[in-house]
Amino acid sequence: MGKRILLVEDNEMNRDMLMRRLQRKGFEVDVAVDGAQGVEKARSDRPDLILMDMSLPVMDGWEASRQLKADSSTAVIPIIALTAHAMSTDRDKALEAGCDEFDTKPVELPRLLDKIHTLLGSPA
Repeated sequence: MGKRILLVEDNEMNRDMLMRRLQRKGFEVDVAVDGAQGVEKARSDRPDLILMDMSLPVMDGWEASRQLKADSSTAVIPIIALTAHAMSTDRDKALEAGCDEFDTKPVELPRLLDKIHTLLGSPA
């Protein structure tokens, strides 16, 4: 059974494309369309890893990540922040919010997969 990834992304095109590409790599992918739904699904489904878009409706990725890391039941789930902004301040902000890793959009799948495998401790 593949590792389960929760993809929190509000842009349907980005979400569908990334979901399909991850599924082809053997991951089970669940999706949430905003930060609040992402927090809820992470608590109920306990994915192995979360890909968190930072600019989300309802609750942004920064706040969702902070909430997940503050909750002992979800604090251990690795979070990779996804943002269209490649500024170093965004990386720092993501790590401060509790994200374990940071990647920029548009997603480069090989680079993202390396980060996923590193965080999951699984071979690429």
